[in-house]
Amino acid sequence: MLKALTPAFVGAALLAASTVLFAQQSPAPAQDSGKGAKMHRFDCSQAKDPKACEERREKARAMFKKAHEACDAKKGDERRDCMRQQMCANAQDPAKCEANAQSRMAARKQAHEACKDKKGDELRSCMRAQRGDKK
Repeated sequence: MLKALTPAFVGAALLAASTVLFAQQSPAPAQDSGKGAKMHRFDCSQAKDPKACEERREKARAMFKKAHEACDAKKGDERRDCMRQQMCANAQDPAKCEANAQSRMAARKQAHEACKDKKGDELRSCMRAQRGDKK
């Protein structure tokens, strides 16, 4: 009879121990909703003028949202081109914006071509190396 109850006692002990371990986990870091969390690459609280920084960020977000809505029905390269045109249309120097976007796209295509046979962590490392990231 004792042999039959041993697995049940062991199972109950493991279950009790696991709930204690999960209860002591630190809470997950707070994140913004959706993809917006990735946009916070620069902390405005560290800027010379945090209020102006936040205003620029909000203006850029509004421009992006407007461009996103305008290009929502398009797919692939057509969508990418539409987004670029919409964003550059609102820039201070649209021609310079277009030129910078074209050079970024060319560099991106070159990096993808150089890393096309890689996957996973190796692909990420290759892309970082192509961009010249320090990580």
